[in-house]
Amino acid sequence: MRQIKLNFFPIKVKNYPFKFIDLFAGIGGIRIGMESVGGKCVFSSEWDKFAQNTYFENFNEMPSGDITKIDEKQIPNFDVLCAGFPCQPFSMAGLKKGFQDARGTLFFDIARII
Repeated sequence: MRQIKLNFFPIKVKNYPFKFIDLFAGIGGIRIGMESVGGKCVFSSEWDKFAQNTYFENFNEMPSGDITKIDEKQIPNFDVLCAGFPCQPFSMAGLKKGFQDARGTLFFDIARII
C-alpha cells in the first residue's frame, strides 16, 4: 500500500478558538477540516500502521495506537471530539451486526472518553 501525501496549507493562528481530538484518525481528513477553521489538534489515535505512517507524513505527528488501550486520563483537555469510527457494523453495506461486531463496540470508547 502506498502512502498518500496531502497537499494543503493549514491556517496559522496564535490563539486557537478551540481544541479537538482526532480519534480513528485515518490519514487525517477530519483534522484538515478542523484546522482549516482554526482548531488545534491536541491528541490523535489510529491503530492501522499504514494510516499512522501517512498521518505522520501529513502532520509530522504519530497518532497514538489502539484507542481501547489508551487511558482517557492521558488525553489532554479538549472542546471537540472528532471520531471517524468504523461504520460497517451499522451499515446497510455491512452485515449490520451492530454491537455484536467488535468494531461496533468502539463506540463505547468514544463514550468513555467524553
